[in-house]
Amino acid sequence: MPPSTNLNVLKQAFKHLNAGNINGCLGLMRPDFIINIAEMPHQKRGHDAWRKHAGILLASIPDAKVHVEDAVSEGDKVAVRVRIQGTHLGEFLGCPPTGKKIDYLSHEIYRFEDGKIAEEWICSDSVTMMRQIGALSTGRLVSMWLSGYRFWFGLGMGTVVAGVAQYASKFL
Repeated sequence: MPPSTNLNVLKQAFKHLNAGNINGCLGLMRPDFIINIAEMPHQKRGHDAWRKHAGILLASIPDAKVHVEDAVSEGDKVAVRVRIQGTHLGEFLGCPPTGKKIDYLSHEIYRFEDGKIAEEWICSDSVTMMRQIGALSTGRLVSMWLSGYRFWFGLGMGTVVAGVAQYASKFL
């Protein structure tokens, strides 16, 4: 299929998702659809797995809307940067509903076969979303950043000290 056709199919899938029409989305996917989500230890496969993930999103953010901000289509793949917006009205990963507005980005790649979506790779900014619903405080994020900074600073200083010691040992 031409890349523009694949992009149109993907936009139609997002239109169905925005309307809460899970079956409409599934009609545009191959039955052996493959799901790759960043940081998940293994792939998920099939319509039932996708239905479960979409159900989690729509149960926690029932008014979720996906807006395509950028799209690039070449060959059998379409890459998009999407903005997901809505209201946190249901439990999400153990976080009770807050009624707070969410607005975060996701970078996604889709592979097509025979005019249907065959595979997806999802890398969402879940830290921003978790911060917006109160599951991660700004203080906690700063603490995480500083602990990472201290680790790399310490590692760098240790490497410098070890290098200086090794260099000095040649002359002593």
